[in-house]
Amino acid sequence: MTKQATLGPIDPSLHTALNPRLPDGGIFPVSVEAVKGYLEFAKNELKIEDEAALGDIFQKLSDFVHPLVLGEVYRSKAQIQMMAEKLLQNQVTEPEKVKKIIEFLCSESGSHDYTINRREAKNELGLKIVKPTSTQYTLIKKVYDDINDELLFSKPFLITEVNGAYAVRRCILESVVGGADYFATEGVVVRGKLPDGQMAIQNRVNYEGWRHDHTFDINEVSISNGEEEVVYERSSEYQT
Repeated sequence: MTKQATLGPIDPSLHTALNPRLPDGGIFPVSVEAVKGYLEFAKNELKIEDEAALGDIFQKLSDFVHPLVLGEVYRSKAQIQMMAEKLLQNQVTEPEKVKKIIEFLCSESGSHDYTINRREAKNELGLKIVKPTSTQYTLIKKVYDDINDELLFSKPFLITEVNGAYAVRRCILESVVGGADYFATEGVVVRGKLPDGQMAIQNRVNYEGWRHDHTFDINEVSISNGEEEVVYERSSEYQT
């Protein structure tokens, strides 16, 4: 981890066709931990124990969030805990310590905005942290600059400045063998005038999801670490 590097809690949000809708027609993301927090607030903070009252609270939630989305929330909660355990299997072997870390990353940190620097990751969570060398710092900076050029971190997406069709890359996932995949939002901005003369802007999102970038597809890559050369070859099972 570099000085600037941080870890964050595991708090996924669901984006499905059944999610609540925003006034502009966009999808309102449903946070897995937000749903859990709503129910735990009723039981633990407000001390509501009556089954009928808890049923009414859940009914109110299902009036806003589709029941099938709530089902996905339950499944996602189990999935992120399993994912966290897999990510930790090469870091921590003690079951109790693994459980403590997962509880912190998935629930106890409070918000997905919470950041964990390398000191806290090492001293509080007990993770094995490696500080990069000066050469590694230089390489990391080059990778960051390349991603910055592609995702345009310094250029905010302002709907008021968009006219017509657009496609925005919001996340990149790259590997030596798998190539490059990116999470994209694609849509059309339509402008018009309301009866009172005011300008109206409508954002129609046509697609939101992962796409594969075939630009970087190669069948074999050789990488040298200064001591040996490692050859990565894409298997026939690879799917784009």
